[in-house]
Amino acid sequence: MGKGYTVCLFIIEILLHFSISSSGKVPAIIVFGDSSVDSGNNNFIPTIARSNFEPYGRDFFNGNPTGRFSNGRIPPDFISEAFGLKPTVPAYLDPAFNISDFATGVCFASAGTGFDNATSNVADVIPLWKEVEYYKEYQKKLRAHLGNEKANEIIREALYLVSIGTNDFLENYYTLSERRCQFTKVEEYEDFLIGLAENFFKEIYELGARKISLTGLPPMGCLPLERAINILEYHDCVEGYNDVALEFNGKLEWLVKKLNKDLPGFQIVDANAYTLILQIIAQPSRFGFEEAGRGCCGTGRFEMGFLCDPKSPFTCKDANKYVFWDAFHPSEKTSQIVSNYLIEKHLAKFR
Repeated sequence: MGKGYTVCLFIIEILLHFSISSSGKVPAIIVFGDSSVDSGNNNFIPTIARSNFEPYGRDFFNGNPTGRFSNGRIPPDFISEAFGLKPTVPAYLDPAFNISDFATGVCFASAGTGFDNATSNVADVIPLWKEVEYYKEYQKKLRAHLGNEKANEIIREALYLVSIGTNDFLENYYTLSERRCQFTKVEEYEDFLIGLAENFFKEIYELGARKISLTGLPPMGCLPLERAINILEYHDCVEGYNDVALEFNGKLEWLVKKLNKDLPGFQIVDANAYTLILQIIAQPSRFGFEEAGRGCCGTGRFEMGFLCDPKSPFTCKDANKYVFWDAFHPSEKTSQIVSNYLIEKHLAKFR
């Protein structure tokens, strides 16, 4: 009986190892960032920055709202599936999941957050430093679950997706006065954020992260909400915001090169989708869309989060025709197009 039990445990260990390693070089997807990649952590904190209600998630599996700011899946989900892992990446704070689920993918992202801690205070969401604390807690649980060797392998070989920064400008710098008083030129604030970003990447490097995808800012002046309030320019894109996004992305590119040079074994890619997203907005029909100036939810000009009313008679019937789902976030179809682009152009080296 004892020998048979030992053999059984040995077989289980082999199968567990195989299930984690057989899909390729990447055994797990680990996510940091904001609403562009949050799979539902904000559902479990006291904040208004939530989307765990209809019509959010109406095109998700079984039509359930999950806390994703989308009608369906978001980029980490598509990337996870493309790497042979699960079709969704669960939120770390969701009690429906446990460390066994998180062994192949986990999301620490929080809608409304930024590199700047002050940004997370706007809507009382999880600051980036707290996301890192959750990551440390996750590591302890993973080691207890799988043992040090296997857990360290997952931590080392996992692909880390980082998408963050838009809120620092739109919800903080251009909305509140504190940072504008401290940094009178936006270029100074950009440099401040780059310093915070560098510290973040060095910290997760010290914790074992090695394969990183950093997605910079989108053309944030073309988000439906920004166009809606750009009355003086007939609701065109706010080019000043787009210029800032381009400038900041250039500094992120510099940071990526610096980190790759300074940190042995660190592989961080600048997974910039700015140009693609701008092309989709400028030529929606080329990508199979009909509308790029407003979102599907409600009037599509101002609604996001709790303003995305499930009873609104204006919400579109087919989100696949829209580049944006709400006034701030892309539709599932857009997320899939962007994800496919990032995988082919930037992430293929990790497969």
